Amino acid sequence: MIHFGHISKQQFLEEYWQKKPLLIKNALPKFISPLSPNEVAGLSCEEEFESRIVTGSTLMNKWSLEEGPFDDKIFEQLPNNKWTLLVQGVDRYISEVHQLISEFDFIPRWRFDDVMISFAALGGSVGPHYDHYDVFLLQGLGRRQWITGTSNCNPENYLKDTPLRIMKKFIKETTWEAGPGDIVYIPPQVAHHGISLDDECITLSIGYRSYLNNEMLSALELPNNKNDAYLKDPVWEVSINPAEIPQSAIDQSKILLSINKLPEDFFGCFVTKLDPEDEKKFNEVRAYNAQEEMEEFDLYHLHPICKVAYQFINKELRVFINGEVFNSRGIDDDLVVSFSNTRKLKLDNKNKVLALRLTSLSLIEKSQ
Repeated sequence: MIHFGHISKQQFLEEYWQKKPLLIKNALPKFISPLSPNEVAGLSCEEEFESRIVTGSTLMNKWSLEEGPFDDKIFEQLPNNKWTLLVQGVDRYISEVHQLISEFDFIPRWRFDDVMISFAALGGSVGPHYDHYDVFLLQGLGRRQWITGTSNCNPENYLKDTPLRIMKKFIKETTWEAGPGDIVYIPPQVAHHGISLDDECITLSIGYRSYLNNEMLSALELPNNKNDAYLKDPVWEVSINPAEIPQSAIDQSKILLSINKLPEDFFGCFVTKLDPEDEKKFNEVRAYNAQEEMEEFDLYHLHPICKVAYQFINKELRVFINGEVFNSRGIDDDLVVSFSNTRKLKLDNKNKVLALRLTSLSLIEKSQ
C-alpha cells in the first residue's frame, strides 16, 4: 500500500478523494519503473495496445496527434523535445504493471479502469485538461512538473481546431514537481497539466472509472435525464475489502438516479461489465483458451482483463464477474470472498470446485 506521509489513509479518503488534488511524496519508496523507455516504445508498435503520440506545447499553442500502432521509423523522425507517447491498458498484458494495482486497493478494485503509461521527451505534455474520473499519477522515471487548477473546467473552455481536448483558459493554483515514487492524485473535474523536466520521463496513470447517470438509466431501460451527472463515491472505509460493494455505494446510486429501489443484481453487474474493447479481447482469450489439467498447489489468478465484485444481499453472497452473476452455489462463502479480494487461488481439495467452475469460464489462468 502507498505511504501517505503526513496524513493518514482515512484522512485521504475523507478529505481528498474526489475533492481536491494531493502530492504524495515518496509514496512508493525506491520505486523503479516496470518498463524502460524502449519497452514502452515497443508496446506502441503492437496492435494489442491503443497508443498515441502527442506533439506540441502551450508555448507553441500548436498540437498534433498520431495514433498507433507505430513502427520504429516514427521515433527516428520525432523532434528532440516536446512530444509524448501514450500507451493505454498496459496492465492487461504486463504482469509487473498489473501487480502494481494492488498498491491502491484501499479504493475498491471494481472502481479501477486501467493503467496508461506515458513516455515524454523534455518539455513533453498533452496540454492542460480535466477529466471526469479519478487518477493517481505515479512517477516512474525522470521528473515531471504538475500544475493544477479548479477554474474554467467546462466543455466550452477548449481550444478549437485541435485534435485534443486542451483547455483554452487555464489558471494555475498549485505547482508541484514529482520524481520517481512520488504520486499526484487528481480528482474529477480538476484541471491538470504535466510537463516533462527531463529527456526521459515515464509516468504511470492509474485511472478509475466514472459512472454517468444516463448510462445507468439506459441500462435500467429508464428515461434519460436532461443533464448528465456522474456518480459520486461514498466516503470509503479503510477496512473495506477490494472487491466488496458496500450498501453506501448502492445508496449513492439511488440518489443519483432519483429512484427508491434498484434491482438486486443491477449495480454489481453494471460496475463489473467490461467495456466493448475489453470484451472483445476477453472473447479472444476464451476462444483460444486450451483447458490444462489442474494440479494441487498450483497458483492461479483471475485474468487481468476481468472485473470481479461481491455483495451481501439479504445476508446471501452474490458475486459478479464481467457483468454477470457468478454461480457460487455449493461453495463456501469464505473461499469465494477470499478469491474475489485477492484475485488468486492456490489449488487444494477445499477450493477445487471453485477452481473448476472458474476454469470452465476461462476466468483464471495459471500463474507463472
